[in-house]
Amino acid sequence: MLYAIVDIETTGSYAAGNGITEIAIVTHDGKQVVDFYETLINPRQQIPYFIERLTGISNSMVANAPGFSDVAARIYELLQDKVFVAHNVNFDYSFLKHHLEACGYTLGAKKLCTVRMARKIVPGMSSYSLGKLCNQLGINHANHHRAGGDAMATADLFAMLVANDKDGVIDTMLKGRNREQYLPPHLPVQQVDSLPPVPGVYYFYNVAGKAVYVGKAKNLKRRVKSHFSNNKAGKQKQDFLRDIHRISYKECATDLMAHILESTEIRRLWPMYNRSQRGYLPKFGLYVYEDQQGYKRFAIEKNKQVYKPIHTFNTLIEGHNRIREMISEFGLCARLCNLAKGADCANGIFAEGCTGQCTKLKAKRYNRRVDDAIKWLHKQLPTFAYVDKGISDDEQSCIFVNKGAFYGMGYLHDGVLPDNILELQEKLEPMPDNDYIRNLVYKHAAAFPEKCISFSKQ
Repeated sequence: MLYAIVDIETTGSYAAGNGITEIAIVTHDGKQVVDFYETLINPRQQIPYFIERLTGISNSMVANAPGFSDVAARIYELLQDKVFVAHNVNFDYSFLKHHLEACGYTLGAKKLCTVRMARKIVPGMSSYSLGKLCNQLGINHANHHRAGGDAMATADLFAMLVANDKDGVIDTMLKGRNREQYLPPHLPVQQVDSLPPVPGVYYFYNVAGKAVYVGKAKNLKRRVKSHFSNNKAGKQKQDFLRDIHRISYKECATDLMAHILESTEIRRLWPMYNRSQRGYLPKFGLYVYEDQQGYKRFAIEKNKQVYKPIHTFNTLIEGHNRIREMISEFGLCARLCNLAKGADCANGIFAEGCTGQCTKLKAKRYNRRVDDAIKWLHKQLPTFAYVDKGISDDEQSCIFVNKGAFYGMGYLHDGVLPDNILELQEKLEPMPDNDYIRNLVYKHAAAFPEKCISFSKQ
C-alpha cells in the first residue's frame, strides 16, 4: 500500500474562497519515502500580508509559478490509488478536492489524519500541533510553514506512528468508509460513539471549553454524525470543524422538549455558529401606561426588554386586533388605545364606532374598564399542561403554559399531575418565555389535544 503524504500552503482557511500557493506530496510505502513532489502555485489572487509573513511566500514568488490548472493532472496522478495522509487531513483534502473538481478531476481517496493517529498511538502529548509534536518526539522539522518542510516532517511522523502501531490503529481507521477521518481532528471518536439514539440537545465546545454550537435532535447519534458526513469547502464548515474539541448532550423525553431546550440554551449561551434564534424575541408587546390626565392607555410597541408587556405578538396587526376586541367588549376609547390618533373626543371628532361615552368618564371610572379588560385578556389566554411520555416508563414529561406564557417544563416522577398550579410549578424547571417556544407548544397542543390538561384560572 502506498500513501500520499500531503501539505499545502494557502491564501486563507477555506477552499471555496481561497487558492493554493504551494504543495508538496511525499509518496511513502509506510517505511520510507518513495518519491517527492513540490511546487509553488500561482493562486490567481493576492496573498494576504499575514499569510506572507507566516509562510514566507510572497506575491512576487508565485508570479511566474504555474496555476493550479497547470499542475492539476500531475497532482491527481500522484494522489490516485493512494491513501491521502495529512496533519489535520480534512483541511488539505477539502482544498485539493475542491480545486481538482474545478479542473474536472474527482478525488475519492481514503484518508488518514496524523493528528488522530498520534492521539491514539502516542497518547499523553502536551500538544498535537505538528511543530510541537515533532519536538516532543525528536523528529526533525525544518522549514516550518512551507509545504516541503511540513510534508517531510509529517512523513517522518507517519513512519514513526506506523512502526509503533502495536494495536492495529491504522488498519482500524482505514476500514469501511473510513468514517473517523471525517471527524474534526481534536474530537475523540469515543464521544461520538457514546451518543444515545434518543431525542435531546447536543453541545459542541472549542478548545477553551466554550460552547460554539447547540443543536437539537430526534436521534442524537445520527444527528451529530450528520454534521461530519461531508467535507464542504466553505469557510463556515471549515472553521466549524476546526473549532470542535468536545461534545456533551442532554437527553430529552420528546422532540418538543428538545426544541424548547435548544431555543433556551442558544439564548443563554449565544454560540458563535448558531445563526437562527440568536436574536429571536417577540416583535411587539402590549403595554399599558398612565397619561398626564391620569387615564390608563394601551399601546402596541416593539418589544422592549426593560419593560414587561402584558402580552406579546408576532405582528402589529395581531396586537391591534386584540385591542379592538377589548374596545368592543369594554367600551374603551380608541384614541386612548392609540388606534385613532387623529380623533379629538372632547371636540366631537370621534373615532369610528365611538359613541362619545369616553368624554363623560372620569379617569378613575375609565381606568376600571381598562383593568377589567386586562383581566379579561388574561382569562382568554390559556393555562394548560402538555403531558407526554417521560425518559423512563415510570414518569411523564410536562410542559406548562400559564396565562398564555410558557412557564417551564420537567418530569413528573410519580406520574400524578397536581391539580393546583402552584404545586405543579414547584415540580417543573422555570424557563424564559418567548414567542418561538410558545408557538411550538401551541402547535403541538393543537395537533394533540388529548395530551393537554386545562387548568381553571387560579
